[in-house]
Amino acid sequence: MARQHSSPTPQRHPVSPLALNIARLDRRPGATFCLHHTVSSPSRIGLDLIAIEPGAPVELDLRVESVSEGVLVTGTLTAPTAGECARCLTAVSSYVQVSLTELFAYPDTATDATTAQDEVGRVVNGIVDLEQSIIDAVGLELPLSPVCRADCPGLCPECGVSLAAEPGHHHDLIDPRWAALAAMLPRERDASQL
Repeated sequence: MARQHSSPTPQRHPVSPLALNIARLDRRPGATFCLHHTVSSPSRIGLDLIAIEPGAPVELDLRVESVSEGVLVTGTLTAPTAGECARCLTAVSSYVQVSLTELFAYPDTATDATTAQDEVGRVVNGIVDLEQSIIDAVGLELPLSPVCRADCPGLCPECGVSLAAEPGHHHDLIDPRWAALAAMLPRERDASQL
């Protein structure tokens, strides 16, 4: 009896919530639709110390327009951010708003043929995926070193205590270059020895 080999079922990759179906957009230049939509962030989008967390609401206010070489997406994205202060490591939260202007080339156009894969987005099966464009735009907008407040004093470099919580905190340290001389000085006597 011969064994039958079944071909594996093609696996569909989940479509990102930041991908737009443009099937309703006529390929004729000037065709337009607007999109006002809130989606969940599919992943952490941002920098090491601050980012849009996975599942956070991402508000999209977009205009999608057919142009001669592809689809032009313009608009704004607004989302909450969370992270930690670069000086004192306390939690910080805020909102980020970025402007988007991104061209996605139609297949078999001059733009598609003459640009590298990472230079311009592509329309694939009637879908434009904004995720990489959003990652790039948010990364440029967020601060590299977020702070909880502009005058955050940070942490004590000796013991790590928050200087905002203990404003008068300090250590009487002797410069190591003078430590040998300090050891030669007589110690102050206690008041009880007087």
